[in-house]
Amino acid sequence: FLSSGFQVAPETKAVMKWLRSIPFVLSASLHGGELVVTYPYDYSRHPMEEKMFSPTPDEKVFKMLAKAYADAHPVISDRSELRCGGNFVKRGGIINGAEWYSFTGGMADFNYLHTNCFEVTVEVGCEKFPLEEELFTIWHENRDALLNYMEMVHRGVKGIVSDKFGNPIKNARISVRGIRHDVTTGN
Repeated sequence: FLSSGFQVAPETKAVMKWLRSIPFVLSASLHGGELVVTYPYDYSRHPMEEKMFSPTPDEKVFKMLAKAYADAHPVISDRSELRCGGNFVKRGGIINGAEWYSFTGGMADFNYLHTNCFEVTVEVGCEKFPLEEELFTIWHENRDALLNYMEMVHRGVKGIVSDKFGNPIKNARISVRGIRHDVTTGN
């Protein structure tokens, strides 16, 4: 990511440092311009190939997370193909980011590759820059979906890795058989 040949903005560097210092496990990035939930990888394994499905080793988990958001969103879960975001109806309102369009340097990919944090990108509406009076409606359309997504933090394995004296072990590597992506314990 940092060697991709582009400058990293100071605020982006600060967020990267923050993400590495606190063991976050779940996040979402909110964007405008479409109505869909995307999940990593956002960058295609083959950089010259656009719209190429690029799953992570945790594909099933990411699909579950994205679906938790999409299913709780009143418009994304609407089965009408004639509405904003209707071209994603057959996919359940979710898509692998690189399959939609590939780009490098995204936070969801960074989080997955360099931290313990699983992030999805939520495109909250078809207008890239909604008017102020539209924000209240957008908030209400996304509130329950955000809460449902946040509750997903309680899914999966969790606990404390400790030594024989009960002291927590910092930076212990945790592996799951069959998934080639380890996580580490926090402080």
